Amino acid sequence: MISIIIPVINEEKEILKLLRHLQDSSSGFISEIIVVDGGSTDKTIELVKQQTFVRLINSQKGRARQMNAGASEAKAEILYFLHADSYPPQNFDALIVEQFQKGNKAGCFCMQFDYSHWLLKVSGWLTQFNYKVCRGGDQSLFVTKKLFDEIGGFNENFVVYEDNNFIEKLYQKKQFTVIKKWLITSARRYKQCGVWKVQYFFLRIHLKRRFGACPQELHRFYKQKLEV
Repeated sequence: MISIIIPVINEEKEILKLLRHLQDSSSGFISEIIVVDGGSTDKTIELVKQQTFVRLINSQKGRARQMNAGASEAKAEILYFLHADSYPPQNFDALIVEQFQKGNKAGCFCMQFDYSHWLLKVSGWLTQFNYKVCRGGDQSLFVTKKLFDEIGGFNENFVVYEDNNFIEKLYQKKQFTVIKKWLITSARRYKQCGVWKVQYFFLRIHLKRRFGACPQELHRFYKQKLEV
């Protein structure tokens, strides 16, 4: 069975749509859905509380902190981390369980953006290949609870790049697979800031980390260039 963990902050426009999608797309392998709020000031908490099939927990702000908090409460053998604006494919839970039964302890889906721009189409197309450089948190992430605990969870020093840091550790352990089904994710940040600008500065963030930038430096750069 699977525990789905969704970190949120001010997601009133997306959260109910996602929760309905998860119900409609599931094959029956979902043990629980945990929504971890990081201090929403809109109607997110109110809307989630109305959903009897969802557990709502509170956490300090920060996606790494929120995902760790959800993992600490999770009861299932498989954890599935999902952004509030990413929609996994039909029967996603059965596909994850199938990989688990094959011995794959971690992985993600291929990803497509909900926005027609050739650069984003190329970026999405590249996610089908099992290379670390093609990874990102928007593709979602499943991992066994045992492996998650073994790695030590998400590094809470990272305010940005936390997904990539965790996935790097999975690749180091040679524990990562890509499920060849397509998840749809929102391109809202690209629409807000511009496709070329976001891609350029995300590339800068990756390069900064590759050349040794600390989590705090990455966060400062992100706030200066991309935070809206």
